[in-house]
Amino acid sequence: MRKLRILAIGHSYVLRVNRAIAREVARDPAFEVTIGAPRFFHGDLRPIECEPEPTDSPLKLVQIPAYWTKRIHVFRYSSKPLSRLILEGRFDGIHAWEEPYIFAGYQIARLAKRSRSPFCFQTDQNLSKPYPPPFSFFEKSCVRNSHRWIACGRSVFNNVISRDYPVEHGCVLAHAVDTNAFRPAPESERDEVRRQLKLQSPVIGFVGRLVPAKGLRILMQALENLDARLSWSLILLGSGEMQAEIEQWAARLGWQHKIKIHLAKHDDVPRYLAAMDLLVAPSQTMPNWKEQFGRMLIEAFACGVPVIASDSGEIPFVVDNTGLIVPEANVPAWSKAIGTMLRDSDLRERLRAAGLARVDAFSAKQVASEYRGFYVDLATHSIAGAETSS
Repeated sequence: MRKLRILAIGHSYVLRVNRAIAREVARDPAFEVTIGAPRFFHGDLRPIECEPEPTDSPLKLVQIPAYWTKRIHVFRYSSKPLSRLILEGRFDGIHAWEEPYIFAGYQIARLAKRSRSPFCFQTDQNLSKPYPPPFSFFEKSCVRNSHRWIACGRSVFNNVISRDYPVEHGCVLAHAVDTNAFRPAPESERDEVRRQLKLQSPVIGFVGRLVPAKGLRILMQALENLDARLSWSLILLGSGEMQAEIEQWAARLGWQHKIKIHLAKHDDVPRYLAAMDLLVAPSQTMPNWKEQFGRMLIEAFACGVPVIASDSGEIPFVVDNTGLIVPEANVPAWSKAIGTMLRDSDLRERLRAAGLARVDAFSAKQVASEYRGFYVDLATHSIAGAETSS
């Protein structure tokens, strides 16, 4: 039998780390996987040139010029290269890793319909929002023209079926972590990172955008309320609008020596994450956002780092019973949880082991096996259509 030819397109594929699932799918000789990615994209933390695939990768990477990438709702792929890729590719399935309500998702869905290839899209939207035109039109068109759709979490699935997405076409497929890249580090490597950043153990870590929605003001208050006798330092891996506020806060308290902000390259994040003694994820639900998954959580599990996280959005489903879940805005509860974790090395070790066991369900290898089944099901629309026409 010939290989199933799958095309997956998404702006997140500009980073090679985000292609781990597709790469694992493509290692199966029954599949041929092509990835479409922007040649350049303004990411949340920095502008990004499309990263090449490793030399031994089974993926075919096609870079597509993209425009207006600072504004996700209206960013678009260059029409001619995108059309050529989709209409001439003769794919058995086309997967848009773009939200259905943005213009780029609509672009892909419209061309997939013209190509007569089975089409699916991905969504992380766990808030029911009334989209104004033309975004409401984009969403309805994508949903109407899709054969299947993927929700990246249970809270996402429950939300979109309430928006009349056809439940029989949907499924939940989680985000994944590349456990070849994210893994526990030897103590010597952990010590080297701490020396480099001048961090005192135990190290509290945060990974993500430095914005209010990520709960940094809650974290700051919680740290101020810790027992002054406790030893700790904090590394914030990221950048964002709150950086100056955090630096001023640390200076006011005389904590410049124990609080570091560092913007790491994506390929370097595993090294820094593995040097942490615990990860905090104090995400806060906002009127227009709540935590959609929390990829940093499964990356921490893979690195053997115990987790304290809020109960925002999808987080409780991801963490389950392998970390400490704290009510979002409850500063005393956050202080208590952090203090307990800092004092209790046995608790950290138990949660570390629990996270390492749980991460198997989120490994790129495991999630890819679920995607293979999904793609085979998607491709049956193409096979059925061919049999009918013959």
